[in-house]
Amino acid sequence: MEAKKAGSSLDDLMSSFNTRIAELQELVIARNMYPATSITDLSAVDAALKAMELQLQAIKDRLRDETLAIPKAKSIIGASLQQQKKLQNMSVYVPSFLPERLSITNLETNRCLLPEFSKQDPGFGSLKLEEEPAALPKEKKGRGSPPLWYITADELDSLSSYMRGRLTQEKVNAAINDMATYAEANVQLIAAPKKKLAENLWEKALELRDIAMAEAVKGKHFFIENDIKGPALKLDNTGKAILTVLRHLGRISETRIGHHRVIILLKPQ
Repeated sequence: MEAKKAGSSLDDLMSSFNTRIAELQELVIARNMYPATSITDLSAVDAALKAMELQLQAIKDRLRDETLAIPKAKSIIGASLQQQKKLQNMSVYVPSFLPERLSITNLETNRCLLPEFSKQDPGFGSLKLEEEPAALPKEKKGRGSPPLWYITADELDSLSSYMRGRLTQEKVNAAINDMATYAEANVQLIAAPKKKLAENLWEKALELRDIAMAEAVKGKHFFIENDIKGPALKLDNTGKAILTVLRHLGRISETRIGHHRVIILLKPQ
C-alpha cells in the first residue's frame, strides 16, 4: 500500500511539473510573438505623441501672442473709425470727378507759345521777359488759384425740382472744375508777354486784359462764355442748367462787358 501511495504522489508531482513547464512555454511564446512589429508600432506612437506635443505648444504660443495683440488691435480699430468719420465728412464736399486742372492748363498754355521761344536759352528768355512792360495790374498778382467751391448734396436737394432737373452733385462739381480750368488759363494768357503768344491769341489776350480791368471783375477769377468747351461744362441745356444752379447757390456771378458774357468765380464769405 505504501508503495502504491508513493508512486501515485510521484506521478502527481511529474504531472504538476509538466503543467508548469507548458505554462512557461506558452508565456515565452506569447512574449516573443511578433517582436519587430511591436517595436515599430510603439516607435510610431511615440513620434506621433511628440509631434502632437510640439503642435500644442505652438498653438499655446500663438494664443499668447494674439492675446497680447488684442489691446493694440482695439486702439487701431478706434483710430480707423475716427479717420473713417473724418473722410466721410470730407467726401461730402469732394466730387467724384477731379480732373488735373493744372496739367490741362499748362498743356493749353504750351500750345499757345511760339516754337522758337520754347528753344531759347533760359538766360536769354529771362532777359526778354524783363524788357516786356508789366501787363497785369498789381491786384492780379495776389489772386492765387481759382476757387473750387463745390456744392453739397444738401444744397442740391434744397433746390426746386424744376431747377434741379436731372443734375447730380457729381455733374455740377465737375463743371466747377472746368470753370476753374478756364479761369486759370485766362490768368496765364493775360500774364503772358506778347512775344510768347501766337498771333491769333494776342487779340484775345488784349480783350481779357480789358475785361480784367473792369470794376466788376478786378481782382477776381473769371472766364467768358466762349471759353466753355467741356469736358463737363458745355453750352447745351445741361450746361445752362448748371450755370443757373451755380448762380442761384452763389458760386458764380455774371456781367456783360462789351459783347462778352463774363462769368466770375466767387469765394466763400
